[in-house]
Amino acid sequence: MEQYIIKGGNPLVGEVEIGGAKNAALAILAAAIMTDETVQIENLPDVNDINVMLEAIAGIGAMVQRIDRHTVKINGSTIGDFNIEYDYIKKIRASYYLLGALLGKYKRAEVALPGGCNIGSRPIDQHLKGFRALGADVDIEHGKIVAEAEQLRGTHLYFDVVSVGATINVMMAAAMADGVTIMENVAKEPHVVDVANFLNSMGANIRGAGTDVIKIRGVKTLHKSEYSIIPDQIEAGTFMFAAAATKGDVTVLNVIPKHLDATISKLIDIGCEVEEFDDAVRVVAKGRLRSTQVKTLPYPGYPTDMQPQIGVVLALAHGTSTITESIFENRFKYLDELARMGANIKIEGNSATIEGVEKFSGARVSAPDLRAGAALCIAGLATDGITIIDDIVYIQRGYEQFEEKLRGLGGMIEKVASEKEIQKFTLKVS
Repeated sequence: MEQYIIKGGNPLVGEVEIGGAKNAALAILAAAIMTDETVQIENLPDVNDINVMLEAIAGIGAMVQRIDRHTVKINGSTIGDFNIEYDYIKKIRASYYLLGALLGKYKRAEVALPGGCNIGSRPIDQHLKGFRALGADVDIEHGKIVAEAEQLRGTHLYFDVVSVGATINVMMAAAMADGVTIMENVAKEPHVVDVANFLNSMGANIRGAGTDVIKIRGVKTLHKSEYSIIPDQIEAGTFMFAAAATKGDVTVLNVIPKHLDATISKLIDIGCEVEEFDDAVRVVAKGRLRSTQVKTLPYPGYPTDMQPQIGVVLALAHGTSTITESIFENRFKYLDELARMGANIKIEGNSATIEGVEKFSGARVSAPDLRAGAALCIAGLATDGITIIDDIVYIQRGYEQFEEKLRGLGGMIEKVASEKEIQKFTLKVS
């Protein structure tokens, strides 16, 4: 079992390069099988979730060729199977995007019911509602979603709740339906826009992505494309809060600052200096930061995926902060781990009250999910002692070369796999 061991107390200083957006890449890889021609995708993050998705795509017969760590060629003309096995799904929830992609292109798909990070129930009823509205028969049998249609037809659809997954999945299917589909109350996240742009680069006709209403005129076929994925706003935000927690000075490179508006405004709220450039953002934290109120909301609101990272910073800030989690109900598990490091926190339902403390003490903690794992690393870097983090497989699902990037900023962090390596690290830093 690999772990991270961290000796904190050093401010993080320097520049860090941000990779491609995992959440955009997962959907774009699924959409890449919707043409019989070869698609090249660049700026892929090299993380476990992406590698599992590529395995799932190769598993149904598509040709997958890794050009390098961040580039892949996919050709879906050789697909012979429309059944995505449970093994892939239980590893990554996003393999459900293959439902929309296969249904759009082949009018048939079978995908196991999803698993993924343990942050609460994420029902897929809106996905199924969308597919049925397009004219597909959708059944759940033997733990699988089976969707098929003679022909998909354009429709007018209003989502009951804003769902990124459903917006993307139904958009993919509708791209190859007969006629016009209008989708209302859709998600506006940057990765929704990225998937729409990618489908358009293959010849789809999608307008309005990034607003409340998306209009799709279905096309018969899609063609080849070369496409580069947007930078990952959550990875960028994680390093920005790491700068805040450690009283550092970090510039994140290769980002779209507009996508980071909500994160930037909270950093300014708590007393950081933030400087924006064309494709970079610098965060400087001096002295003790102050408390604030945070409520997670769909984009352009404050992202749920950035909630644990700000939680760590607020646990060290002066005064009382509150966090209201309105997206996922299990997003507070990390706070129990943070309490082991000395944080002062009360949780009631979907709200947490955080009384800031002067400093954390090092402890052994466990990553309950991807973003929470990254947040605990930030907490470890902000303490004077030694912190050991278990279950780092979650972190590796969504952050490329995480410990290397932190070391590049002066963080003392290593990946270890035995007590002996832990002792070696402890001796080295003491």
